[in-house]
Amino acid sequence: MRNVIGVQSDERSDSPVTSREQDAVRLLLLIDGAAEPLPHPIPDPELADAVGVVTGQTRLQKLDFWLRSPDFLADELLTEYERTEEAALLELAGRILDSEEPEVRRYPMLRHHFGAYEPLDDALAVLRSAGLIVRRRRGRVGHTRRHDYYLLERGRRVARTIIARAPAFRYYVDRVRLVLDLADGRGGRQLRDRQYLQAEYAGARRGSPIGTIAERVRDRLARLRADLRAA
Repeated sequence: MRNVIGVQSDERSDSPVTSREQDAVRLLLLIDGAAEPLPHPIPDPELADAVGVVTGQTRLQKLDFWLRSPDFLADELLTEYERTEEAALLELAGRILDSEEPEVRRYPMLRHHFGAYEPLDDALAVLRSAGLIVRRRRGRVGHTRRHDYYLLERGRRVARTIIARAPAFRYYVDRVRLVLDLADGRGGRQLRDRQYLQAEYAGARRGSPIGTIAERVRDRLARLRADLRAA
C-alpha cells in the first residue's frame, strides 16, 4: 500500500537497506512519538502550528538506533529485566528474539565519533518539503550547538493517516513507545553513553556499520529463561 507521502510498506523486506521515503516515514513516526510539548509559545510564524519538539540531533539519532536495531533493543530489555525482575520485559525481549525481527527489521547505522550516526538530511528534506516538520539550528553563526525538530500539526495528521492506510507501519509506533520507555527521559549524551556500554558498538571501526549482536542476545535470553525455570 502506498502511503500519503509516497512510500510503500517494508513489512516483508529482507534487505537491510531503506529508501529515502521509508526513512522519512520512520523518522516522522519517531518524531511524532518522541516530541515533547512546547514549553511556551514561540514567536516564529513557521512554528505557529507546532505541536511538539525533539531537542537535539544526538537524541534523535540515538533513539533511531534502537528503533533500527531490534537486537540491541532486546539486549537492553534483558538488562532492564535483570535489574527489575519484571517478567514483562523478558517476555518483550522474547517476542523480538524468537522471531526474525532482528534480521528483517535491522537497518545498521554507522559508528562515528559520537556513536551511532546516519545522515538524516535527505529523509528530513522529504518531511520539511511536505510541511510536516521544521528544523531549527541553535547556536551562533558558524557554530551550530544543536538541531531541534518541531513537529507541525500537519505532520501529526499525516502520521495518523500513514498508520490508518498502511497498518504495517504500526510496528514503528509500537517500537517507538518501547524505545521511549527505555530512554526514560534521558538526553542524547546519556543515551550515547549507555549505548557505548555495548562492546560491539564501542568497538566498531569509525565509519563502519555497527554489527549485529543477535546471536549473543539470543544466548543470553536462553540462559535467563533456564535460570527462571530452575528457580
